[in-house]
Amino acid sequence: MNENLFAPFITPTIMGITTLPIITLFPCLLLSSPKRWLPNRIQTLQIWLIRLITKQMMTIHNKQGRTWALMLMSLILFIASTNLLGLLPYSFTPTTQLSMNIGMAIPLWMATVLMGFRNKPKMSLAHFLPQGTPTPLIPMLIIIETISLFIQPLALAVRLTANITAGHLLIHLIGSATLALSSISMTVSTITFSILFLLTILELAVAMIQAYVFTLLVSLYLHDNS
Repeated sequence: MNENLFAPFITPTIMGITTLPIITLFPCLLLSSPKRWLPNRIQTLQIWLIRLITKQMMTIHNKQGRTWALMLMSLILFIASTNLLGLLPYSFTPTTQLSMNIGMAIPLWMATVLMGFRNKPKMSLAHFLPQGTPTPLIPMLIIIETISLFIQPLALAVRLTANITAGHLLIHLIGSATLALSSISMTVSTITFSILFLLTILELAVAMIQAYVFTLLVSLYLHDNS
């Protein structure tokens, strides 16, 4: 039977209606707020991780930049939980869709840029022309810096999409090879399964690292404009 390699990346639908909004909102149900005086171990771990990441990420920001703390923490928790849920069998990963990642990257990037032009217009415009630039190179450098500025949200989205998609494809290919080799050579199939197991552990780390990288880059854009 011929299997479409990219079938797991097709947006699921029910009666022609996409289920992506439901899948996107599902991770929010996993992050429960404590309803008791003493939180359980999962909630304690959740609170500890949020405080650790918040402290590490907000250190470089001033008072104005720290107002984005809730936004950045919500972003990293959403991306990390979505990536991890996508590793479950027969599940769908919304972050493999470039359109969704661009939809997250562009508003956040635009908000940081507009904040910079509003609060520090001179410094924001100075990024387009480094100090001491020779006069003949001024038009070329302005064009290059403008292009690099507008590429930032695209780079954010493509980086997340490419890393998550590549990992899912590798798991799919090695899993198919393990199943095919099980009827030919059990020894080779066992070795392939061991590789698949190690790759799955690596993908768990990649899922969390990519969420951190995406949020960290947004945080750095915010730092440059606040």
